[in-house]
Amino acid sequence: MTFMKSLLGATAALAVTAGAALADPAVIFDLGGKFDKSFNESSWNGAERWAEETGGTYAEVELQSDAQREQAIRRFAEAGYNPVIMAGFSNQTALETVAPDYPDTTFVIIDAVVEAPNVRSVVFDEHEGSYLVGVLAAMASESGTVGFIGGMDIPLIRKFGCGYAQGVMDTNPDATVIANMTGTTPAAWNDPVKGSELTQAQISQGADVVFAAAGGTGVGVLQTAADQGILSIGVDSNQNYLHPGQVLTSMLKRVDNAVYDAMSAGPEVETGVQVMGVANGGVGVAVDENNADLITAEMQAAVDEAMAGIEDGSIEVHDYMSDETCPAVQF
Repeated sequence: MTFMKSLLGATAALAVTAGAALADPAVIFDLGGKFDKSFNESSWNGAERWAEETGGTYAEVELQSDAQREQAIRRFAEAGYNPVIMAGFSNQTALETVAPDYPDTTFVIIDAVVEAPNVRSVVFDEHEGSYLVGVLAAMASESGTVGFIGGMDIPLIRKFGCGYAQGVMDTNPDATVIANMTGTTPAAWNDPVKGSELTQAQISQGADVVFAAAGGTGVGVLQTAADQGILSIGVDSNQNYLHPGQVLTSMLKRVDNAVYDAMSAGPEVETGVQVMGVANGGVGVAVDENNADLITAEMQAAVDEAMAGIEDGSIEVHDYMSDETCPAVQF
C-alpha cells in the first residue's frame, strides 16, 4: 500500500510516494485521524475491505490541518491517482478549486456537494438514522431525560441532534432532551476530555442515555457513560464493542460503503449526487452480540416500525439542513 506523508518540514508539506500506479485510488482522511473509531475509521474500513477483496492498493493521507486540504487533493491528482476520495465536508472549498484543473480525474467527496462533472458527492440522511436511535433512547431511559453531545457546532451536526430529539419525543412526549456542542472549531472533533466533561454535566441533569455525534470526542463520551453506569449511543461506525453492555446501539452511517463502492467502480465511478438513507441502507442502527441484551423485542419492533414509516413517508423526520430550525430541541 502506498502512503502520502505529511511530516516534511515546518510547513508540513505533502509529498506523494514515488512510483504510484496509474489509476490507483487515494483516500484523504479528515482531521482526527483514520483511527478515530468513528467517521474516519468507517472510511478506512471501506478502503481496507476493498483492498482485501481485490488485492489492490491505495494511497492515503491523514490531514493535520485545514491548510493541507487543497495541496493533498492536488498532489494526488497530479500523481495519477483516480478516483481521489475525501472524507468530510471541510474539503468542499478545496475540491471546488481543484476539480476543474483535473478534468480527467474523478473525485469523490463525502458529506458535501460539489457540482462539477468529475465529482461524485455522497451525502447521508443522518436525521433518519438519528431518529431511529432516538426511539431506542426514549425506550431505554428510566429517568425520561436523555442527552445529545455534538462535535463542532455546524448545521450537519445539528441535523443529527434534531433527528435524534424528534425520535425521542415521538416515542415519549414527556421526555427531556439535553443538547450540547463541544466547540466551534475543528478541534471539537478530537477532544475526548471535553466530551467527558459534557457527559458528566448531562448526567448531573438526569440524563441516563447519551448520544455522541462528535468524532474522536465521542470516545470520551462513551467512556464516561460506561464509568458512570449509564447508556451511550455511538455514531458512524459500530461502536458497540467499545463498552459491551453499556453502548445501547450505534447510529450507523455507512461511510465505509461509500468509500468501498467508489473504489470498486474505479475511475469510471458515476458522478453526481448520491443520497444514502434508511431506504437504501445508508443509515441504520447496530445490533450485535455486544448490545443484544439491551435491545428488547419491543424496542426492535419499534425501530422496524419507524424504518418502515420513514421509507413509506408516513414518518417525516425533520431535516435541519432544509431550514435550520429544530422543533424538538434547543441547541
